[in-house]
Amino acid sequence: MTTTLLLTTYNWTDALNLVLKSIKRQSKMPDVIVIADDGSRQDTKELIDSFRAQIKAPIHHIWQKDDGFRKTKILNKAFKQIDTDYIIQIDGDVILHKHFVKDHFNNAEKDMFLFGSRVSITEDLSKQVIAKQNINIKWFNKGLLRGKRALRITALTKISKQKGKNSSKLRGCNMSFWLADAIAINGYNEDFIGWGYEDYNFAQRLINNGVLAKRLKQTAIQFHIYHNEAPKGDTTIGDNIQNKTMKDKETVCKNGIEKL
Repeated sequence: MTTTLLLTTYNWTDALNLVLKSIKRQSKMPDVIVIADDGSRQDTKELIDSFRAQIKAPIHHIWQKDDGFRKTKILNKAFKQIDTDYIIQIDGDVILHKHFVKDHFNNAEKDMFLFGSRVSITEDLSKQVIAKQNINIKWFNKGLLRGKRALRITALTKISKQKGKNSSKLRGCNMSFWLADAIAINGYNEDFIGWGYEDYNFAQRLINNGVLAKRLKQTAIQFHIYHNEAPKGDTTIGDNIQNKTMKDKETVCKNGIEKL
């Protein structure tokens, strides 16, 4: 099984540097790293270039012009350039446990996608982590919310049951799936503009298409760096899309990888 680690980013090099450092120390490297960049400045490109010789996997940087929050669009562009069997998806504001990739890889199964949780770092600790560029975070460190989630207990995931329904705990920053399954549902729905539930909708269409969901408990651990949340704005459009997807059991979105 070949794997791509797919990372989304936008104009935060301090955080991206931490992510890339945590990728560099992975116990199992992905075959390819793809950075889906929603319009960052030149300094992001320069940072990515500086890691090419440090990380033992090819890095592909996919960029699009900054025209507002268009995460779904840049992810679909990335899908078009990925040719590995499996995708592990993260955000550009998380620090990965050294066995993060290994945990997703070891638990991958056909007709199933995986999702894990994240441990949030408080604002004060995040400032220290960024200032020191420190990726060595432990479950007992002060300044973690739900720090016990960072205890790696692989046996708990082994007994976790597959489910044919979505979960409120799902986050696109810690999710993995087969490329073929993503293509079958036409990727992310680009009708989600600005903040929304694009990851939840993506997962719902996977489920509607017969792909089961499994939660990675106490494995695939990541730490989320604190930042001010962007205003949600009007979520009516996204809510309506999601409600229709669930009601009509939709599998394919029209405005996705291919424009249907």
